[in-house]
Amino acid sequence: MKDLIVVATITAKEGNEVLVREALERVVPPSRAEAGCLRYDLNIDIGNHASFVMLEAWRDQDALDAHEATPHFLDLVKAIGGKADIQIVKLNQVL
Repeated sequence: MKDLIVVATITAKEGNEVLVREALERVVPPSRAEAGCLRYDLNIDIGNHASFVMLEAWRDQDALDAHEATPHFLDLVKAIGGKADIQIVKLNQVL
């Protein structure tokens, strides 16, 4: 099976743009250091600076599950909870 790809779109609610961005920036380095992480890139929408897209690639579902249990991920969830709308899409590469 191919890598597990995650596309997380995080849109900060009005007045929370800086807080959300800083929380997202903090989670990137420790996430990239995880054994099962193949990619963890934070992007910002050119036309909407309240909207961020995290492009992730994980070795498998177990690696993603481990990531979601880490202190840095749980801190992120707590920091942006109620301050952003989040949409997550999980994909497997076909070709």
